[in-house]
Order: sequence, then C-alpha cells, then structure tokens
Amino acid sequence: MSVIYLDNNATTRIDEAVVEAMMPYLTQYYGNPSSMHTFGGQVKKAVQTAREQVAILLNADPAEIVFTSCGTEGNNAAIRAAIASQANKKQIVTTQVEHPAVLNVCKTLEKQGYSVTYLSVDRQGRLDLDEVDAAITGGTALVSIMYANNETGTIFPVEQIGAIAKEKGAIFHVDAVQAVGKVPLNMKNSTIDMLTLSGHKLHAPKGIGALYVRKGVRFRPFLIGGHQERGRRGGTENVPGLVALGKACELALQHIGDVKKEKALRDRLEKGLLAAIPDTEINGYPKERLPNTTNIGFKYIEGEAILLSLNQHGICASSGSACTSGSLEPSHVLRAMGLPYSVLHGSIRFSLSRYTTDAEVDQVLAIMPEVVERLRAMSPFNSDAASWLQEHEKNLASANR
Repeated sequence: MSVIYLDNNATTRIDEAVVEAMMPYLTQYYGNPSSMHTFGGQVKKAVQTAREQVAILLNADPAEIVFTSCGTEGNNAAIRAAIASQANKKQIVTTQVEHPAVLNVCKTLEKQGYSVTYLSVDRQGRLDLDEVDAAITGGTALVSIMYANNETGTIFPVEQIGAIAKEKGAIFHVDAVQAVGKVPLNMKNSTIDMLTLSGHKLHAPKGIGALYVRKGVRFRPFLIGGHQERGRRGGTENVPGLVALGKACELALQHIGDVKKEKALRDRLEKGLLAAIPDTEINGYPKERLPNTTNIGFKYIEGEAILLSLNQHGICASSGSACTSGSLEPSHVLRAMGLPYSVLHGSIRFSLSRYTTDAEVDQVLAIMPEVVERLRAMSPFNSDAASWLQEHEKNLASANR
C-alpha cells in the first residue's frame, strides 16, 4: 500500500538533491572544520557555503546565521540570550498558542521569577494588536511570537508586532519554523531581531537548524564550549547536516513558486471535504495562513479515531487534538481559540508539500466521507444538544477559567 503523506508540518521528506549534497561529508570529507590542516580546511569551506545558502533564503548576512541542532534549541537559545543580556528586565511577552519549545521555556522562567504575559487569540486564532501594545512595556525583555501557527497555519502580523517591540525597547524573537520556505522572508527589511528555523520542516534531515541573530543584538551562548559559530554556539559542527540544510534552503528558494500549487491543492482538498461532509468547519484564519495547511473540525467524533482509520488507507495526517490513550485533553491551540467541544476533539490537520499530487488529494476526498460517516454512526453524541456533550462543554469552560 502506497503512503499518502499529508503531515508535512510534522516533518518532511528529504529532497534527493539534499541527500546527494550531504553524503560526501559523511564518508569522504569527514575532517573537523576547526582543524588547521587542508583536509579540515575544505570542510570549513563547505560550512561557509551552507551559511551563505541559509542567509540568501532569509535575505540576511551570513555572519547573522548561527547553526543549531533543531528548532527547539534555537528557541531556547534566543529566549535565554535575550533575558541574559537584559538582567534588569523581568517580563516576557508571548502567546497562548506557541509551540511547547517556547511555552515550556517561559513556564520554567516563571518559576525563576520572570513575569510572562500570554497573549490571547480570537476564534480564528488571530492576535489583537491593541492587546499586544498594552502588554509590552519598558520592562519587557523579550517578545517571542511565532510567525505562523503549526496547527492552524494562521499567520501573525510579526512586522507590526516587531515595530511595537522596538518602540518599547524589547528584543523580538520569531519562531519561523513553519514559515521558512513557505513564505518569502527579508531580514534586511525586518523588525525581527532573532528568528528560528528547522531543517526537517523544509526537506532537510532532522537534527539541524539555524538561528538568525541580527547584527548588533547582544547574544550570550546557550551552549557554552569552544569557539565555533563565532563563540555563539559551542560544539563541533554537524557538517553533513548543515550542508544538507544549506542545500535545502537553496532549493526552497528555487521552489518558492511551488507554494501556489500547494495552496491550490490545499484549497481543493478543503472545499471538497466541506462540500461532501456535513458539520465540518475550518479552524484558523482563512485569509492569512500558510499555503500548505488546513485544520478541519469534523464535529461529534474523535480525531484519534479518524487518524487510525486514515492510517488503514495509508493516509498520514495529524490530529488537532493532543489525545493520548490516557488523556482526552484537546490541543492548547484550539482551546485558546475557544472552539466548542464538539469541534475540538474531531479536528484534523492536513499539511501538504511540493511532493503532494492531485491523485493523492483525490484519494483523500474519496475516502474521508466514508470514514467520518462510519465513525459518527458509532459516536455517543451526534448533536450540540446532547446532554453528554453539554456536560463536557461545561467542564472544559471551567478548566479554561
């Protein structure tokens, strides 16, 4: 059975050209780029080329690129560097819908005496700029807000937020893990001070990422060790990984026009599912979101059950619900949006890539209506008026207070 992979916001297939670029640095050119000899020196040149490739995609200076192991490290490094360089400021501003790599760092810092403001979002996952403006003060060390939400694809007005942060003297960090390669970025004309990206979200391997740090922004290293990365990140470089990331960024720039195709396929999938299946709705802001992402709520059924059914057909997607066998707690993102319980647990994210085909979309459109119909026939509730559902709505509302 062939696989239909529509979970590209979780990870992506490695481009064959990326594999080809990195392979020599796993076998033939294995020297340490910090070595003085020629064998290591040729590897150092590859590191610099990769840095330039990443910088070109972001329209940044190569000296502003710091290689990391992943998006999580990049977010941790940015947040901790910002607060370490401003010891007199004890407030952080972020949102309720950030990735755990930001939220959990902020929660840890709260236990260490920092004040964290978690901005709310509306029913479509949008921020209120007036709330943003009111939250940022002269005592704010850092504003950390994602470029686009990983679950709904909703894009935030980061440049406007950055302007507010600059006016009030705060450092502005953006988790752009989901945005890089999907939307054009221009750091030379940006209000962003630091920006995180991750290789495995744009057809490079897992275990490599980068952090953009604007020239002039004070930065204290998160990983302390040797002189690597201009003293900003200790540790021998993952040369095969960063060569792969550089090549992936080069290809992302070449394929930036392909996002129109991804958007067209996404829209066809979305419209087809809404037309064929009653009691469904889009989660997120339809006008400003990633071109490859749709999050759809199928009312009155569990997302986990949908995923298991799709898996039997070789279809890979993600649940908007963070359900596990021991918990039915829905996604923190969808809860923050105030979605009704009937939608929360039956929300599915489909995320496409440049490898997604028309035939794959056709297959999902053919299979999904039967899956939903069958699961609804077994569901303990089938309308918003069900007493069982109303009780869970009440419990959810209490938990959100």
